[in-house]
This record gives sequence, C-alpha cells and structure tokens, in this order.
Amino acid sequence: MTGRLAGRVAIVTGASRGIGLGIATRLVAEGAKVGITARKPEALAEAVASLGADHAVAIPGKADDADHRSEAVERVGAAFGPVDILVNNTGINPVYGSLAELDLAAARKIFEVNVLSSLAWVQELCRTGLAERGGAIVNVSSMAGLRPSGGIAFYGVTKAALNHLTMNLAAELAPNVRVNAVAPAVVKTRFASALYENDEEAAASAYPLKRLGVPSDVAGAVAFLVSDDAAWITGQTLAIDGGALLGRA
Repeated sequence: MTGRLAGRVAIVTGASRGIGLGIATRLVAEGAKVGITARKPEALAEAVASLGADHAVAIPGKADDADHRSEAVERVGAAFGPVDILVNNTGINPVYGSLAELDLAAARKIFEVNVLSSLAWVQELCRTGLAERGGAIVNVSSMAGLRPSGGIAFYGVTKAALNHLTMNLAAELAPNVRVNAVAPAVVKTRFASALYENDEEAAASAYPLKRLGVPSDVAGAVAFLVSDDAAWITGQTLAIDGGALLGRA
C-alpha cells in the first residue's frame, strides 16, 4: 500500500465485520490508526486482533447512543490523537415488505440509526474541532437509495436521505472538511446474505461485471475518498455497483 494515510486517525462505525471491517483494514494498510465501533465486544476484539492492537482500538456500543459516541471520540483521541477521518458505516434493516404495511416503530428505528446517528457522529466530531482542523467524512449509503428497491424500500428511503445529508454537510463544512458517500450494490456480507445466498450465480448474472461485490471493493473507494488523492471531491455519492446502474441489473 502507498502509506498515503500515514498520520491520519479514523473512526469507522459498524466495523466488527463485513464492509466496515474491510474499510478499517484498508485504512490501516494505508497507514491510518483506527477506532472501530459496533455493538458486540467479542466481535470487535477479534477485529482488533486482525488489525493489530498498535493500529486499532475497539469501542463497543450502539451508534444511536450519545454516550457511546462521546466515549468513542475521547478514547480514540487518547490512543492516537485527534480524529480527522469518519466513516459512517452503521446501518440496519430489520424489516422486509411493502411500505403500505411497514411497522412505523421499526421505520423510526431504521431512520434513527441510518440517518440521525450519522449526523450525530459528525456533530460529535465537530464539537471536538474537526471543522477547524480539517478532515474527510464518508457515509456508506446503498444502491437502494438511488432507485426503487422492492422489499427493502424504507431502508432505501433512509439511504436516499443519507445521500442528501452528505451533500448538505459537504456544503456546510467546506472548505476544511470534505464529505462524500459510497453506494454499494449487493456486497457479499452477512448483512446482505438474504439477497444472494439461495442462488449467488443467478444474483451475480444480473450485473454487467458478472459478480457480486466484496468488502474490499468498497474499502478501496473509501480509502481514495478520504485521501488527498480526492482533495477536490466533495458532496458526491459514488455508486459501487458492478454496472447495475447501466440498467441491466
């Protein structure tokens, strides 16, 4: 790796496995120190072991818990210095079905975690000086936020809101902080397994590039967006979709 993130300090939420851990792994490989968050301490401990205790620290907790966010920023700062990279990766989707029958309590929870907690992480870092010292933020969105997605429609609604939040944060925090988003299609993780596990070959055949995504596909794009190689890019949502937006998927 290039070492282009040497001296940088990141927080990656929802990073005990899947896309989040893939992103944390790539950031460490490029020279960054990372704080990773997720709900389960055991899974986080395993993730830190894979990343190396000299390069990562784990802070268990819920993304929509204000005390957890404050603790995470404080602990990462104490371990590695002020945070200048934030990757909002935490997302949930506990329901499947039509919007007409959607449980509104579940909808509120999905919005709370997928949108409001992302904003809250940004606010927490701004309170500790991010807007003054500068940095980069990447929100992990979804292809579901770019087009209709049957069965997971409200999840898509929250991701569309996250895309719009990204643009508004980019406008407000410029020029010192750049804010972008990535919007993956189906990536082979436990979170998305219901979308492909019955017939992965059939699911992949719908994509022009003829395969599903893997966490490293997303991680490489995120590492680029938080690096100085993307110094003139802000307010964008990058589709990482195997060609799905070409209309054949």
